[in-house]
Amino acid sequence: MPNLPKKKSLYQILYVQVIFAILLGITLGHFYPDIGESLKPLGDAFIKIVKMIIAPVIFLTVVTGIAGMNNMKAVGNVVGKSMLYFLTFSTLALVIGLVVANIIRPGDGLNISPESLDSSKIIGYVEKAHESSIVGFLMNIIPETVVSPLVNGNILQVLFVSIIFGLSLAAIGKKGEPILVFLQHLSDPVFKMVSLLMKLAPIGAFGAMAFTIGKYGISSIGNLMMLIVTFYITSLLFVLIVLGAVARYNGFSIIQLIKYIKDELWLVLGTSSSEAALPSLMKKMENAGCEKSVVGLVIPTGYSFNLDGTNIYMTMAALFIAQATGIDLSITEQISLLLVAMVSSKGAAGVTGAGFITLAATLSVVPSIPVAGMALILGIDRFMSECRALTNLVGNACASIVVARWENALDKEKMHQALNGDIRSSVEKTSTSSSNE
Repeated sequence: MPNLPKKKSLYQILYVQVIFAILLGITLGHFYPDIGESLKPLGDAFIKIVKMIIAPVIFLTVVTGIAGMNNMKAVGNVVGKSMLYFLTFSTLALVIGLVVANIIRPGDGLNISPESLDSSKIIGYVEKAHESSIVGFLMNIIPETVVSPLVNGNILQVLFVSIIFGLSLAAIGKKGEPILVFLQHLSDPVFKMVSLLMKLAPIGAFGAMAFTIGKYGISSIGNLMMLIVTFYITSLLFVLIVLGAVARYNGFSIIQLIKYIKDELWLVLGTSSSEAALPSLMKKMENAGCEKSVVGLVIPTGYSFNLDGTNIYMTMAALFIAQATGIDLSITEQISLLLVAMVSSKGAAGVTGAGFITLAATLSVVPSIPVAGMALILGIDRFMSECRALTNLVGNACASIVVARWENALDKEKMHQALNGDIRSSVEKTSTSSSNE
């Protein structure tokens, strides 16, 4: 009988620790807001620690994945199919946000005059909005040097350099094998570093949640609760119905996938950053049967182009501002808003704070809605960022499995074992095969 891994005690499980930290942070922030607000550095430090490791994780995963492919045409197929998937579902998310905002109309009744709004707080976001243009996007994806992306941590630039280096390594054939072997060995300590750093997640989640509640307070969102609730329900339905249908068609359950990545979801909820879970999500999708090369291309690219939660937020927030300021948008104007959002949501890839900045970029191009109206949702944006990040994370995990299946790069047995939590059978199978050898 093989030695099966010991079951962890409840307090040793990461997501249980993160849940406890979130509840503790909410309690501290509510009853001692000054102390809670002062704990912001804990959350910021954890995000900074994670960002420190993201660049090498992406580089090693993408390079070893591409260089290990025998057929370079497969790389183009993965990228092409990923982009098709991203474009389809990110556009659908924009449409759903637009439709729900028209049905629920969360901004009706506020009757706020655009002239009375204080736009001074959003000037910085508007100034950054030019980065969301196509020109800004192209300038953002091309790094200063080959190694600079590994220093500045820009995901798109890291991906750009990794793909080129991976293709080059594959093109030189046997001469590149020693380098490939070295990078494959280097991946082991890097991912071990990730698992060690993730142990700090509860501290980061505690600090981030204590700051959020301490600074903004639970009561401060009461008058805008309709928008928040509408956004959360819409995102949940998008995940369960739209992504659920995609998952079912591709042979897996979206509920099982959510359970499988629950550690990453709780981490995102506590830190309001989907980047915090990127390294561990990539490893988990590999363990779920997706080939390393597919995961290395789909997940990092999806973090820039497959932002379902952000897209739902963009159209819903834009219509909320229009409704709150008494502006009745025609069908033509709403279609224009949708088309602009489709472009700006892609152009903002890699821009920090993309959700709010792309909204500023979109409203700057659609003159019917006042950009100053963003001041209405600035205070509650922090409370919606968690939902955006959670929806984005589930969307990218789903995309990874779907694209892997399209490319015949999915071990379905391994996927079902992972999603069903059937660790025992896989351990027994491994030990049985090794004993037979």
